[in-house]
Amino acid sequence: MIRIALVILGLTLTAITARAAEDEAWLNASPSRLYWAFADEDMQADSERVQDLYEEATDALHEDQWEAAIEKFNAVVAAKSHLSEGALYWKAYSLAKLGQRLKALESLSAFRKSSPPSRWAKEAKALELEIRQASGQTPAPEAESDDELKLVAISGLMNTNPERAVPLLEKVLDGTASLKIKEHALFVLSQSGSPRSRQILGRVATGNGNPDLQMRAIEYLGLYGGDENADLLAEILSKSTEFEVKRRILSSFMLSGNRDQLYQVAKTEKDPRLRREAIQHLGLMGDGEHLWDLYQTEPSVDLRKNVIEALFLGHEAELLINVARTEEDPELRLAAIQQLGLVGQDKCGEALVSLYKASKETEEREAIISALWLQGNVDALVSLARAEKDPDAKRAIVGKLSLMGSDKATEYMIELLEK
Repeated sequence: MIRIALVILGLTLTAITARAAEDEAWLNASPSRLYWAFADEDMQADSERVQDLYEEATDALHEDQWEAAIEKFNAVVAAKSHLSEGALYWKAYSLAKLGQRLKALESLSAFRKSSPPSRWAKEAKALELEIRQASGQTPAPEAESDDELKLVAISGLMNTNPERAVPLLEKVLDGTASLKIKEHALFVLSQSGSPRSRQILGRVATGNGNPDLQMRAIEYLGLYGGDENADLLAEILSKSTEFEVKRRILSSFMLSGNRDQLYQVAKTEKDPRLRREAIQHLGLMGDGEHLWDLYQTEPSVDLRKNVIEALFLGHEAELLINVARTEEDPELRLAAIQQLGLVGQDKCGEALVSLYKASKETEEREAIISALWLQGNVDALVSLARAEKDPDAKRAIVGKLSLMGSDKATEYMIELLEK
């Protein structure tokens, strides 16, 4: 009886604890949850219908079905729910997409009258500026107090009156706006192409401005190319003493396809780190001509290795084969062979087999076997293994074949076991 009483007591305590947890969750519930717990079921159903309408309307937006979206957003607005602000905004957006700019502006006017300041206010103001600009109405950026909206206005002004827009952008760059706003201003400025815009961009790229914007300005000068931009970058490169600035300029040369400038840096720059960087960029650009010239004239073995790596990046298989066949320095020959293993068997498989047969150096032959293995060139390895008389070399080839998981490799090893 005592045991039964204890069990009943335990169950009672468990029930009380569970109820207490439920009460605590109830008290900590969000206001909306508490509201719906007491709300009329019809009210809850109405809210769900409005939510469904809003989702259907936004789906229509994604499908560019502007008229269908407007119809559904009108129904959401009429319901006067918490989704009405968003519905008014997207209705105006849809009207603008249909070219009905006047009606779109009317919708935004209704939004301002019916909605207190909200998270949609800035979006609505930006949309209004965009619609007015599309309608040919000249914006007045100076009248905007919000930096983001000011940039929207300046961007529109750049298309119609760049002479007025450029000084405003310069003012944003020299002012106290956030870095994000200044980066946006710099981007808009880089689109201009006017002499004054390039002058401002060059000033920032030189470091005479916000230091955080310097790298971005250098990038834009390269991205939008042109001889004048290239000359300006070359001038900054020659005067700068900062490694990261010079490094970013090399990247800009690559972006603009400026092989000659990169070649000059690779050939004459005193800092070997920057020379390596320039060589790598030439490889990524597939500039075999300049790379081959560098390889033939460069005295440093380390930098010539960098050229070999760049030849691989540029898919210059023939030049790599040439190095592997004719280079007198064994270290450089090995470097070329290793890169040939990464190129692929279609381009250099036969060349590697030929190099193996002609070589007398153990280290070099091992490097060729590894290169063929990297290519997955089972046929070449099996062929070399069949013809190989040196037991150590044959074991090395079979060792690579055992790692390849190939039916042909397996058949050959079974053949060896059966002998």
